[in-house]
Amino acid sequence: MNKIPLFLVLISLILFSFSNGNAQEKIIFPKNEFRAVWIATVVNIDWPKMSTDSVAKHKADFIEILDNYKKLNYNAVIVQIRSVGDAFYPTQLAPWSRYLTGKEGQAPNPNYDPLAWMIEQAHQRGFEFHAWLNPYRATFDTKIETLSKDHDFFKHRDWMIKYGETGKEKYYYNPGLPEVQSHLTAVVEEVVKNYDIDAIHFDDYFYPYRVTGKIFNDSVSFKKYSYKQTLEDWRRNNVNTFVKNIYFSVKRLKPWVQFGISPFGVWRNKSVDPKGSDTQAGQTNYDDLFADPLAWMEGKYIDYILPQLYWSIDHKTASYSKLIKWWADNSSNVNVYIGNGSYKIKSDSDKKWFVPGEIPNQIDLTRTFPNIQGNAYFSAKAFVNNNKDVATLLENNQYKYPAIPLPVPSNIKTGNERPLLETFEKEENSYHFSFKKTQSNLIRYIVVYSTENNTALDRNNPSQIIEKVFIDAKSESIKYCISKDKLKDSKKVAFTFIDFYGNESVPEIVHLHNEIKPN
Repeated sequence: MNKIPLFLVLISLILFSFSNGNAQEKIIFPKNEFRAVWIATVVNIDWPKMSTDSVAKHKADFIEILDNYKKLNYNAVIVQIRSVGDAFYPTQLAPWSRYLTGKEGQAPNPNYDPLAWMIEQAHQRGFEFHAWLNPYRATFDTKIETLSKDHDFFKHRDWMIKYGETGKEKYYYNPGLPEVQSHLTAVVEEVVKNYDIDAIHFDDYFYPYRVTGKIFNDSVSFKKYSYKQTLEDWRRNNVNTFVKNIYFSVKRLKPWVQFGISPFGVWRNKSVDPKGSDTQAGQTNYDDLFADPLAWMEGKYIDYILPQLYWSIDHKTASYSKLIKWWADNSSNVNVYIGNGSYKIKSDSDKKWFVPGEIPNQIDLTRTFPNIQGNAYFSAKAFVNNNKDVATLLENNQYKYPAIPLPVPSNIKTGNERPLLETFEKEENSYHFSFKKTQSNLIRYIVVYSTENNTALDRNNPSQIIEKVFIDAKSESIKYCISKDKLKDSKKVAFTFIDFYGNESVPEIVHLHNEIKPN
């Protein structure tokens, strides 16, 4: 990878003050950047560590993940709440997950709502919560004796298609059935209605990855529902229709909730399509998974795209550098983030993953593309008591300062609702502030800025962010307290509000020598 010239680095360090309010050009430490981690629950990849652990142990382990990534200045978690026709929350539409309780259909003991609890814990630490669902995968194997009697396999046997390598088959929902699409849409709608999530997230599992010599037998539904289409076009249309329906269902219920997808990293190879990437991928979205991310972006029925580029920068057949440029050149209408394969660190045949700087270099490369605004990492266990050398590099360099995620692209606003200060009082070791509620009440966080030695306050400078504090939208008042130690010798602070759409308000600047007493 080419190094960025020194003069560009110096230019990027120039930050504008509150007074001019201009957006920054290229910067080393972006103020607005998506930094997410996938927390995989299927087969207990990340969490819970063991399904048979106590509820207290589950909670402690989840908090450990959050605290580790908060320390690294991440700002979003993508948590798998449905992986194989099951659920990590109470619902009549699916049985409790065996990966949570050890037995499918068995509730936690003591019983609680893990999803509501996880959302609360994530928000309290300043994370967006993206609810990750695998819609089409119904089971992880063919051992039907381990399934709950309430699993869709038994309720709707005609929805299921068995497919996979011999000995590794799984059951999949048939994407070509309208009743399957309706059911899966209802699953998503229930989560959006009942939980204070920030996004619905799908990964790369649409039609299953091809297996040589095996046929995904959807011939009956193809014959019944296709209309002058090839099998391939019909399958792509099934996925496109489903994705579109999910988007509009989410927006109808809660327009601020995002819908994002993290597809496989290669749309098509250039050898098959001139529009494709300069890669030699064995499988592709368009031709094998029947997923067409370009159509989703063109149709404006996703909010963000997060392609999984789980290769090293100079990989021979699918290089990170070539693919990130392809996605930068071919993305439109959405926020664009990149998925990075932190699971490969020190555990891949590609020896580039044994170099501690591979992930930091991928971040640096990502930041050279103005229309790509962040990264997500698979998976959480990569930096929880693991790979501390890489984590330290991120903590001291690329992720030295906090960042604010991007607003929902279809609802970007100027943030006119400012946090008007109502009272400000000093105590011996702390400052206490209260603010008037805004018109919308859809306030998610307060962001606090401060500087030392009378340096100009600058909302575009992430090094000046002191805290990002969760606000309960149901509360009747907005109150905030901070210790004097955190502000050191600051003479003034600035507050902004972040609404449910991710928009940040104009700042309210408070001079710390002037108290404002309640009437």
